[in-house]
Parts: sequence; structure tokens; C-alpha cells
Amino acid sequence: MENPKLRDLKQRIPHYAKSQQRNLEVLLNSSVLTPQQKWGCLLVSAALSKNAYLLKTIDAQSQKFLSDTAKEAALACIATMTLNNCGFRAKHWLGTDFEDVRFGLRNTVDLKPGISQADYEVWAIAASAINGCEQCIQAHSQTGQDEGLKIEQLWEAVKIASVISSLAQILHVHEVIDN
Repeated sequence: MENPKLRDLKQRIPHYAKSQQRNLEVLLNSSVLTPQQKWGCLLVSAALSKNAYLLKTIDAQSQKFLSDTAKEAALACIATMTLNNCGFRAKHWLGTDFEDVRFGLRNTVDLKPGISQADYEVWAIAASAINGCEQCIQAHSQTGQDEGLKIEQLWEAVKIASVISSLAQILHVHEVIDN
């Protein structure tokens, strides 16, 4: 059963963006990822969207699918991947002189029972897609495949990140121009 916040979100999507409403519906109903992978991915994407309304809405609905431990791991993924995406993206842009420079910052996540490495990789791919880090998304894609994830599952994380990013932008635009 859908919570009222999620219904309200769908109603806030303007007619010109009805494709995004349809995309959201398709992703919410998809079985490509496990519920924990999907809702962790949605939570990571909403948190990185920096849209408070969207984050509150996704967080409220995700409580049905994510244990406290899974939610904490998804939030830890945000912290870890934001640091890594920023640093490794900068190293990539700075070129070959920086290839051998050690990142030099501590950044680990201890996965607790009930959270698989595959779950984390899906969430990290969504974060890396939103944060725009080519090296991180490639590395987490490879690790995800090593953990048994299929290409379709990895791509589902990118699709979730893309739709949530689009919705965040649409909501932001209307928060500004409608008020």
C-alpha cells in the first residue's frame, strides 16, 4: 500500500513531466532489484537530490522496505560516495600527474548482517551516477558484477538515480516559480 506522501508526490508532478511520473511508477513496480536494493537506491538518490520534500517522501515509504540497519547503511553510502566521488572525479580531471597521488582520507563503511556487498554496490552506483564520477561508477559496476549482479540490475540503479534527479529538479522549479 502506498503512503499518502508518495501519492502527493505523484500529484505534484506537472503534466509536462508525465513521462517522469510514468518512469517513477515503472521503477516502483519493478522487480529487477530486491526491495532492499531498490528502496536503498531510492533513498540514496533522494538524499543526494538535496530536495527536502522528495527525501521526506521517499524516506517515509522506504520504512516498509528497509530495516534500520539497511537505512543506516544507505545513509553511510551517501557519506562515503560523496567523498569518494568528489575526490576521484577531481583526480580524473587533474590528469596523469595526479594518478599516483594517494587520496589520503579515511572512508570506510562496515556492512552489518542483512546488508550484502551487492546491495551496497547498487546504492554506490546510484550515488556515483548522481555525483558524476566516471571512475567510481565503473569500479562499483565491476564489483557489483563480481558480486553476482547482472548488467540490468546495475542499470536499474542508474535509472532510479536519473528519475529521482529529474523529479528533484522539477519539484525545485515549481517550489520557486509557484511561490
